[in-house]
Amino acid sequence: MRIDVISVFPGLVDAALSDSIIGRARERELLDLRFHDPRDHTSDVHRSVDDTPFGGGAGMVMMPGPLEACIEAADPPRPLLAMTPSGDRFDQALAQELASGPGFSVLCGRYEGIDQRILDRHVDREISLGDFVLAGGEIAAAAIIEATARLVPGVLGNAASLAEESHTDGLLEYPHYTRPAVFGGLEVPDVLRSGDHARVARWRRAMALRRTLDRRPDLIEARGGFSEADRRLLGEFGLDEPSP
Repeated sequence: MRIDVISVFPGLVDAALSDSIIGRARERELLDLRFHDPRDHTSDVHRSVDDTPFGGGAGMVMMPGPLEACIEAADPPRPLLAMTPSGDRFDQALAQELASGPGFSVLCGRYEGIDQRILDRHVDREISLGDFVLAGGEIAAAAIIEATARLVPGVLGNAASLAEESHTDGLLEYPHYTRPAVFGGLEVPDVLRSGDHARVARWRRAMALRRTLDRRPDLIEARGGFSEADRRLLGEFGLDEPSP
């Protein structure tokens, strides 16, 4: 998969994606990350990429000239996503959609934002991590790239771990435990030490349902509520059964 990043601080993204799983995937050439700096397409001695906004106001705006020249020179894979606070909320479904294609590109905003004409002329979609503002789009870009790249076949050592993750099927993931069996006076649930794999699977499903209800009831609502099978599963493990 080829992923292009357009940023005036490409090192921020490169550094965030150089270690661990994504770093190893790059070394194995499963991921081809390419970085493009709009400053390389300026003509003044200061390599300026921003200017004051028309209409006045605080801050600076990323100029269209260097950005357009950078995009055209890079010929990045599509879709080209712009990281903006007003963009569509990024989620697991979009990560899976991007992972199913041959690649995509990310344009990182800075300062007060990107000249709207670049968004209109070149960007396929604006994306946001959530209802907050960062100093720039680089951290958001790194998060989106990692969330997507780990879904690419071969990137994770154990692909089975993807099947039960949070948000994969609209639920939050069940809790995890490892040795020792008792830590700080707290014991690992007996079911996980029973050796009954079918019961363990049912317990994990029940815990995912209960945790999602407690922490993200909106996800349960989006699923259309609990099925009768879900209610029986919750009852099997003594979890509070929600009202119909």
